[in-house]
Amino acid sequence: MFLINCPYCGEREQAEFSCGGEAHIVRPKNPPELTDDQWSEYLFMRKNIKGIQFERWNHSNGCRRWFNVARNTATDEILKIYNMGEKPPNISGDALDTPSGEPEIGSGNISTTYTKK
Repeated sequence: MFLINCPYCGEREQAEFSCGGEAHIVRPKNPPELTDDQWSEYLFMRKNIKGIQFERWNHSNGCRRWFNVARNTATDEILKIYNMGEKPPNISGDALDTPSGEPEIGSGNISTTYTKK
């Protein structure tokens, strides 16, 4: 568990919040014209990276307001909290280390990087 500094209520335990998933996903302008593959891409496909991710959070057991968080998903370190509608902050050092030095994508198992010789 970690602490989140709600921009409206102050610092609270993570249990009071709900994560709304990846932030800054733009809804297609004319959904009826999309193919099923394009619509499913919009609805379900997310980056889900290990490292810095921009997420939407809701203080569901508090003020019930939404805000954005830049968070290192490997360490749960919150790097920046900013308002909905704002552009994502430019965070230097996008390739932050993970606690065990795992790669940004994948399980870290050597078999995921094996190439046949």
